[in-house]
Amino acid sequence: MMDCGPKKFYHEHDFNSRDHVETYCSDKPDMVFADDSLKFPMVNCHYMFSSGFVKGDVLIDLSIGSLIHHLYPACDIFKNIIILKLNERCNMETSRWKDTRTGAFTWNHASAHAAKLEGKSDQVKDKDQQLKTAISHIILCDFGNENITHPVVLPLADCITSYSVLEAISKDEDDYVRNLEKISKLLRPGGHLILVGVLNASYYMVGREKFHVFDCDESFVKNALSKLGFIIDYCAVKRRKNDSKLIDYKAIMFITAYKTK
Repeated sequence: MMDCGPKKFYHEHDFNSRDHVETYCSDKPDMVFADDSLKFPMVNCHYMFSSGFVKGDVLIDLSIGSLIHHLYPACDIFKNIIILKLNERCNMETSRWKDTRTGAFTWNHASAHAAKLEGKSDQVKDKDQQLKTAISHIILCDFGNENITHPVVLPLADCITSYSVLEAISKDEDDYVRNLEKISKLLRPGGHLILVGVLNASYYMVGREKFHVFDCDESFVKNALSKLGFIIDYCAVKRRKNDSKLIDYKAIMFITAYKTK
């Protein structure tokens, strides 16, 4: 069953991005995380973008694995979406979906949910193509560099979305703040940062492999944002109700913060 060896880091070790997305974000009947990992971030993103609260031209996304479903609500607003990935396998999996290649993971269930949120349930295929068209680049990045996209210099984003990357790559509190600061450097002053992440977790499983999660709580994340000059505009926390030993999180948080400088 579970690997009892040392926990791995998804950006440093072999990470099967297809197994990851099949486990935590598929439409399989036995996928117990739908409300938390799929619907919760999409509902909140839809609220933030459709209300006009978060807007602009350039959105940069930095999310774990090959997750893109939270971006469906954004593509009505942002016409230039740049996706950053931390390893080649996740990059290839995301590119395979964008290019509609044979064998690509299908996000039809997510695009259907996005269309439903917009009251356009008859436009599922249009929603999927709209997001693919909005994505201009999929780029590898490296948190070992001060500029994580080195040697590429990106335009400062009007919005950055980040789904579970910080807790997946950060070893401790100081590391989390350093990584958050590197992400914030890609955001223009006055822009918005949207973080989606699990709280009070220590591991998650992908296949037989156990991966690291930095154990943080709501207070720590809010303090880290404040420390770096962000003002929190919106926060929603959903307590876990599903039962699974694949991951040990207690809640999932969606937070939107305004960069003051």
